[in-house]
Amino acid sequence: MTEIIAGLYVSPLEFLAMLGAVALVTARWLPATARPRATIAAGAVLVLSATGLSVVGLRWQMLPVLAGAAMALPFALSPLLRRRAARPARRARWWLALPGTAACAGLITAGPVAAWAFPVPVFPEPSGRFPVGTRVVEWTDPHRPEGFTADPHDRRTVVVQLWYPAQEGPAGARRARYLGRTEHEARTVADALADGAGLPGFLVDGVPRARTHAVFDAPVASRGGRFPVVLFSPGSGGVRTQNTAWAEELASHGYVVAALDHPYDSAAVVLADGRTIHSRTSSTGDRDKDDDLAVGWTAVRAADLGFVLTRLDRLDRGGITDPLTGRLDTGRVAVTGHSMGGAAALQAARQDRRFDAVIDLDGYPHGPTSPALRRPVLALTAAITPETDPRYLPRLTEALEAGTATSYRLTIPGAAHLTFMDGPLYLPPVPSMTGSLGRARSPRVVAATTLAFLEATLRHKPGDPADALSAYGDLSVLPPHSSR
Repeated sequence: MTEIIAGLYVSPLEFLAMLGAVALVTARWLPATARPRATIAAGAVLVLSATGLSVVGLRWQMLPVLAGAAMALPFALSPLLRRRAARPARRARWWLALPGTAACAGLITAGPVAAWAFPVPVFPEPSGRFPVGTRVVEWTDPHRPEGFTADPHDRRTVVVQLWYPAQEGPAGARRARYLGRTEHEARTVADALADGAGLPGFLVDGVPRARTHAVFDAPVASRGGRFPVVLFSPGSGGVRTQNTAWAEELASHGYVVAALDHPYDSAAVVLADGRTIHSRTSSTGDRDKDDDLAVGWTAVRAADLGFVLTRLDRLDRGGITDPLTGRLDTGRVAVTGHSMGGAAALQAARQDRRFDAVIDLDGYPHGPTSPALRRPVLALTAAITPETDPRYLPRLTEALEAGTATSYRLTIPGAAHLTFMDGPLYLPPVPSMTGSLGRARSPRVVAATTLAFLEATLRHKPGDPADALSAYGDLSVLPPHSSR
């Protein structure tokens, strides 16, 4: 398991390998009497840790560390071997040895730097009173043809992951893997996400190794009554697990989160029968054409969200055998999404009055702006920069101002587009990409703001949500259209 050690996202074995490599390189500079023992100890630690890593799985970030150690090894062992052979030891002059030492040290340093830039994500501990369970369901809509295929008999299938309040389990319960139910699924999804972002797959090979805080198929909490429901749609090319830290935090506070994979839109969707469906949506580079395409894709996602809510309602009523039967409060439902998923959430709320609240995580509103939104909306936006689409804020403001319920637009300083998903946990902390809030604070801010809104709109907790929201950024409160 990968842990944070001394600020690095490395496992104990990786830390030992780095320590052994550093000791091996520096042994040459020790006094002659200490040099043999230091070399032997460093070599032993390095060999044992490298052997362990080869068994549990070697990350690419460790390759420069091992390369630096391998370069230093002949020079470290040579004096020992000559001594055993009773031959006079030779030691290069310091000014000849210094460049080699610097080269080895540079390689070894590259390892922890790479581990820091592309870590195995470490998920924040949920702060609520409930442990978290998770599982995956797959539902097919018999009334809706699959528009991405030519088969007239193909029907739209959606994969949904549920996070829910669970009972306290045994201390050693195996936590759910990130990105998939199995290692194969997690790696398939990670490779597809990397390919969609134009990155070599090996850069994010640590992501499918991660474990979350949820436990697969954990028993549902016996307390807490019926739980409000929050549906989630990921960004374009995104996957159902992309907001796991957020989903676990909500579930720990007594919500059931249902996150969707949208086949042919999500980067990779692994179905129960073993098939993998890859994305068929891609940008053309022509803004007008891309806008038209996005409207169509958003409509499909909105229909998926409505269909899943129908299935959840049937599940709660016992029409589908499930441990959550009777525990879902489908009379208190929020619809949420990131990026294009946020646009889908807005459209779903326009079309389906069963949704009681909407959360748009930095999503450009695609599609029609009528009928008016009749439910409160929280729109979280990244910091506005010269690179921000100039149409974004006017379009979003237009959609919110036309609503007939109080809505909130919160711009979070230091946030970037990927701040609103799990990206800051495993991508390099480049402000233009993941924001400047930091790995630990990013998921906390997104969860805290959405929880404040959900507590007010679904649980009707007393107090003005604006008081809590305004602490996180520049808040605009848009009163109901009829009251203006």
